[in-house]
Amino acid sequence: MNAHGHLIENLTHTELFQSYERAYTEATGMPMTLRPTETWKLPLHGKRGENAFCALMSEKGRTCAACLQLQENFAQAAAEGPCTMTCAYGLCETAVPVKLGGITIGFLQTGQVMRKSPTEKSFRRTVEKASELGVDIDNAKASGAYFATLVVSQKKLDSVSSLLSIFADHLSMKSNQIAVQSANAEPPVIAKAKQFIRDHHTEDLSLGQVAAAVHMSLFYFCKLFRKVTGTTFTEFVSRTRIEKAKNLLLNPNLRISEIAYEVGFQSLTHFNRVFRTIAGESPTEYRSRLPMAA
Repeated sequence: MNAHGHLIENLTHTELFQSYERAYTEATGMPMTLRPTETWKLPLHGKRGENAFCALMSEKGRTCAACLQLQENFAQAAAEGPCTMTCAYGLCETAVPVKLGGITIGFLQTGQVMRKSPTEKSFRRTVEKASELGVDIDNAKASGAYFATLVVSQKKLDSVSSLLSIFADHLSMKSNQIAVQSANAEPPVIAKAKQFIRDHHTEDLSLGQVAAAVHMSLFYFCKLFRKVTGTTFTEFVSRTRIEKAKNLLLNPNLRISEIAYEVGFQSLTHFNRVFRTIAGESPTEYRSRLPMAA
């Protein structure tokens, strides 16, 4: 599992995500999950609210493979924005990207619903498609599960997509916090480097300076830091500074220019650009939403 995969796994164990997942499924009757960009399993399988027909099909090797192909297509189509896809059996799923900075690290995914009520004709088509893969679902169990599928209007699907996009923004902020914090079981030398960065983030830090502080060669430190944290040295320094800036923005008596220089930026323009890249909005917009600004 790569660094982004570990980050997604950490996010799924946060109280924020687990509370939202429970509330979402109770409110909509639909399953929801947070999945990495690359996956070798069906993301919604085994989740609360899983569609009974999808659960049945996941037990069949060949139909499962067809569903996995759909997940791979999702990883490409939903990389930049919300996307809804319909499988060969007429059930649709929706995915929205979760980003770390400008990089998509995973997807919030939901669905396993139909946009039109199932009919005997549509079920016969489904039986035929499964039969082409050598799978027999022409039985009462499969039929019952198929006709019990939740039917959701396009308007409701659009609303669901908007809801997930809002939550994806919250998870992006949470992922930024996790990325800045020390990862579990990371090498002590990286933990030491991160602490050095936190202690000196207001200074004009260089990669060589930090490598020397932890007694490592520049080349090996650069390679190890990227492997363990999933970010470059420059990205990590920027995120550390922006997290500090967010705290300082709580103080209405500090001007944004003062905060920029306080956290280590030599240019207000550069600070604004980096803040927007990481937080998804300008410092002014971020401050306007804080409780103290009301």
